[in-house]
Amino acid sequence: MSLSAFDFHSLMPDLILDALESVGLRVDSGLTALNSYENRVYQFMDEDRQRYVVKFYRPERWSREQIQEEHDFTQELADQEIPAIAPLKLNQQTLHHYQGFMFAVFPSVGGRSYEADNLEQLEWVARFMGRIHQVGRRQPFAARPTIGLDEYLYQPRQVLAESSLVPEKVKDSLLPVLDSLIQGVEQHWHTNWATCRLHGDCHVGNILWRDGPMFVDLDDARNGPVVQDIWMLLQGDRQEQLMQLDLFVESYSEFADFDQRELALIEPLRCMRMVYYLAWVVRRWQDPAFPKSFPWIADVNFWQQQPSLFAEQAKLLQIPPLQLAPMY
Repeated sequence: MSLSAFDFHSLMPDLILDALESVGLRVDSGLTALNSYENRVYQFMDEDRQRYVVKFYRPERWSREQIQEEHDFTQELADQEIPAIAPLKLNQQTLHHYQGFMFAVFPSVGGRSYEADNLEQLEWVARFMGRIHQVGRRQPFAARPTIGLDEYLYQPRQVLAESSLVPEKVKDSLLPVLDSLIQGVEQHWHTNWATCRLHGDCHVGNILWRDGPMFVDLDDARNGPVVQDIWMLLQGDRQEQLMQLDLFVESYSEFADFDQRELALIEPLRCMRMVYYLAWVVRRWQDPAFPKSFPWIADVNFWQQQPSLFAEQAKLLQIPPLQLAPMY
């Protein structure tokens, strides 16, 4: 059965129930949709009153080998008592197939939101992040990609240039500014960092708090510089970020070395995420969930603002990168 990358229409409740039954789980109640754009995720309770979460992976996004690498990495972290939520092994495997879909079942874990401005929580996260990267450096992903300009800038640039969602009258101003931004990133990007398996999308929404941090949703795990798992946790103005960075690296360094040269990658990575995010929404527009959740992407006023936003981000590339306080 071949499924379009945007085709979740056949993922109806009966199919979900049958898929879960195929791995020995009978739903007693729930089957509540959880917030997820890329995949389809549901919480439910089985006949023994145990709560679970099932994730159906977006068809054609990741290969079977790539998803299995994510599972194996998450389990490797869990085996080291790092609080990463690993999929359950059912019938001796974590990745399952049903009616053309790949899916996995996870324990349902509750928790509060991570407090981005809580320095004590930041220290906890930093120590565990050091441990995550300690494990991540043991070996690279073989099937999953490495963060780079092609995936995050060149391909998204082509998507935006070809999309009918971007008004033609805007493209004449948008694309030259985008090209200038890309050139700025090229000048600052380097790949002489130590290879590391990363969480990949470690923003505050992917950390829960329950007697400490819990790291969830490694769906974007890939190889890259360790600063990719750090920069999105820095909040506020430059001075606040410097304070947070010093605190973070001090705690992180209890378990893993940090190469300060990677600080020069923060703004390039921010640019890459900014461009990639726009192209991601455009790519997924055929998925009915996206027009409902991102209606502004079809608004001409939104696109008219993008050239100035790209230009402002390009200026940030020229500012000296954050630096750690000197050690005495």
